[in-house]
Amino acid sequence: MTDSAITLPRRFASLVKLEHTIFALPFAYVGALLSVDGWPGWPAMGWITLAMVGARTLAMGLNRLIDAELDARNPRTAGRELPSGAISRGQALVLCAVALLLFLVAVFQLDPIVRWLWPIPVVLFVVYPYLKRVTWLCHLWLGASLGLAPVGAWVAVTGELPWEAWTLGGAVLLWVAGFDLFYSLFDLEHDRAEGLHSWAVRFGERGTFAGARAMHVGVVALLALAGLGLHVGLAYWLGVVAVAALLGYEHSLVRPGDLRRLDAAFFTVNGVISVVFLGFVALDTLL
Repeated sequence: MTDSAITLPRRFASLVKLEHTIFALPFAYVGALLSVDGWPGWPAMGWITLAMVGARTLAMGLNRLIDAELDARNPRTAGRELPSGAISRGQALVLCAVALLLFLVAVFQLDPIVRWLWPIPVVLFVVYPYLKRVTWLCHLWLGASLGLAPVGAWVAVTGELPWEAWTLGGAVLLWVAGFDLFYSLFDLEHDRAEGLHSWAVRFGERGTFAGARAMHVGVVALLALAGLGLHVGLAYWLGVVAVAALLGYEHSLVRPGDLRRLDAAFFTVNGVISVVFLGFVALDTLL
């Protein structure tokens, strides 16, 4: 086996940050479980998993391709696979094509309605990288892209889109947008120098913290609203309380002027939030 056969998959996984799938995938499962108030079956869950992996790989691959020149000029991202030459543009394009194929194969195994809806997330993925060149609202677009996880899983299982599904999607939108506001602080000076747009560039560090706090309060409110519309039990509400507590802890890790623990807040706590909430939803719907 050649060295490239061993290292290339590892580089692809690093390119798209495969481990960060943990942010959105649990919420897709949440949508699937709540859509039927129980277990939707192994085939549905399996195809939803493959669709999510394909969609997220496509989204990250497109993001890296479109932003390659910007990444090369940013000291924080210059070492990424495309700017550094570890992966060629052609190889990244092949990865995107394979990811799109995986996504489409999975989609066509689910409810027939999603066979007509699949272009929507793909359009969101393509447009998102360009938005930072235009508007500081780009964080909300990213949130909407991941917010489709519970919505898409819900309709993939049932063929229906009740308001509770959209409410769950709205909660994920605000959750992702809120922590992406924090993430934008890493590149504040670079974005200013490049003329790029972000919440941090528009409102400064304190405005970024205020925006993230407001969005994460909205997350808890929307999860509670969805619970009121569904036949949920105590475990779901304990999950909402757990999300609120974890978000509070996340915000306690960083403050204006002190971003030393921002990595811990962004990566660790957010991964825990999605998995913990899924655990409580699973308890509520399966037991």
